Amino acid sequence: MSERAPGVDPVGVRADLGDDPGPAPDDLPDVLAERRRLLAIGYRMLGTLAEAEDAVQETYVRWYRMTDAERAAVRNPQGWLTRVMSRVCLDVLGSARARRERYVGEWLPEPVPADLFSGVAGRSPAPADGDPADRVSLDEEVSTALLVVMEAMTPAERVAFVLHDVFALPFDEIAAVVGRSPAAVRQLATSARRRVRAHDADPGRGTREHDEVLAAFVAAAAGGDLAALTGLLDPSVTLRADGGGVVSAARRPVLGVDHVARFLLGVFRKRPSAVLSARRTGDGLAFALEDEGQVQALVNARVRDGLITDLWLQVNPGKLTTWSA
Repeated sequence: MSERAPGVDPVGVRADLGDDPGPAPDDLPDVLAERRRLLAIGYRMLGTLAEAEDAVQETYVRWYRMTDAERAAVRNPQGWLTRVMSRVCLDVLGSARARRERYVGEWLPEPVPADLFSGVAGRSPAPADGDPADRVSLDEEVSTALLVVMEAMTPAERVAFVLHDVFALPFDEIAAVVGRSPAAVRQLATSARRRVRAHDADPGRGTREHDEVLAAFVAAAAGGDLAALTGLLDPSVTLRADGGGVVSAARRPVLGVDHVARFLLGVFRKRPSAVLSARRTGDGLAFALEDEGQVQALVNARVRDGLITDLWLQVNPGKLTTWSA
C-alpha cells in the first residue's frame, strides 16, 4: 500500500488518501464522502487508525482502477465500497497474528476520542434480517475493552460482528464478503457476541461507576498515595503498556495490586512536570499524561464492581495522534 502524506481533518483523523486517485466522476459525487464511514469500519476491524487508513486507501485505489463504464454500472457505490473495504480488512486480519507476534512488547488497540466517529454507524434498532434480540448494546463509541476482546476473535467473526452489529448489514451481504453462507455468518456473529459477554466487555452499561473510580484513581496516583491507589485495584488487576519499541514501556503485563500500584507511581515520579488531564473514550473517563504540552500517554481502564480490573497504558506515539491537538 502507498505511503500516506500528513494531514488532519476536522475531527482529528488524517484526511489524506495517499496516492491521489484523481477527481471523482461527476455522476458519483458522494464516493469520497464515504471515506469517514469506511475509516470507522476499518478502525473497528483492525484496531488502529493507521491500518484503517491504509485499508481505505486500498479501497479507493480499487475503485479508481475500474473504467468509467465499470464504475457507472455500480448501482450502489456505498455498498460496493463497504464490501471491498471489508475484504481488504479481512486480508489484513489474516496476517495480523503474525505481525502481533513480531511486535515489540504488548500490543494494544489505539484509543480514540469517544465522539471521533459519531454519526457514521448504520445500526438499526430492529434489523430486517430477523436476528434475535440478543445483540450486544453497541453504539458509535468504541471502547478499548471491546477492541481487546475482538483481538481474540477469528477474522471472519470480527468482520461479521462489526458489519452486522454496528453497521446493520444483513447476513446475506456479509456472506459475500467472508465467503460463507448467511447461516454460517449468523453463527459467526453469535459466537462473537458470546466472546464479548464472556469477557464482560459489553459497552452498553453506563459509565458512572467507571468515571468515579477513574477520578479517584488519578487523584491517588497524582498524589502519590499508595494506600488509596491499592484500594482501588482488584486483586486480579493487570496492567498492559504499549510502547511499540518506540518508547520505554513494560514488555510484559504487570500483575497484582502491589506491582501495578508501584509501577504507576514510578511512571509519575519519572515525569514530575507532567499533568493529568481528563479525556473521554468509549470506555468512559480516561486520562492523558501531558508534559510540556505534549500527550505522552493515555491511561484508560476496565472497572467492575467498583474496582479496576484492567489498566491500559498507551505510550506508543503512533497511537496517540488523535490526542495531540
